[in-house]
Amino acid sequence: MLSATAQRPSASNAATSNAAEYLTFRLGQEEYGIDILRVQEIRSYEQPTRLAHAPDFIKGVIDLRGVIVPIVDLRLKLHCAQAEYTDFTVVIILNVGGTVLGAVVDAVADVVALQAEAIKPAPQFQGQVDGSFVRGIATVGERMLIVLDIESLLSGSEMGLVQAAAMV
Repeated sequence: MLSATAQRPSASNAATSNAAEYLTFRLGQEEYGIDILRVQEIRSYEQPTRLAHAPDFIKGVIDLRGVIVPIVDLRLKLHCAQAEYTDFTVVIILNVGGTVLGAVVDAVADVVALQAEAIKPAPQFQGQVDGSFVRGIATVGERMLIVLDIESLLSGSEMGLVQAAAMV
């Protein structure tokens, strides 16, 4: 028979159980974080095959080991400053709602562990700023990290476009 103390998780286990890891990356001057469990791999940027009539933020598709993967430029989707392709530009291959897609970012930084309470709600703005895909803001050392909810980032109709691109 287990004692009462053996049945309870230790304080250190409880403290780490509500922590999650986030891959951090840069878009322009801002640093963002995305749930590491959505990330499949990180690849150097290669010019995708462009699709006719696709929105500007869908750069095209690539063949990833026999799987057609749509490439979304997050810099264009989030209306960041001019999107330049450099040696640091990478594609993060993600699994979002069962759809594999690539997200173009300026650079990948590192992986950080954040407690749920460390992510503060993002301020709400009136007007054209759409904060529905921002899970919150976290401070990591001296850095501010915008934590994205990647499932909310693409609207239902946009996910339909991405899924259609994957079937090309």
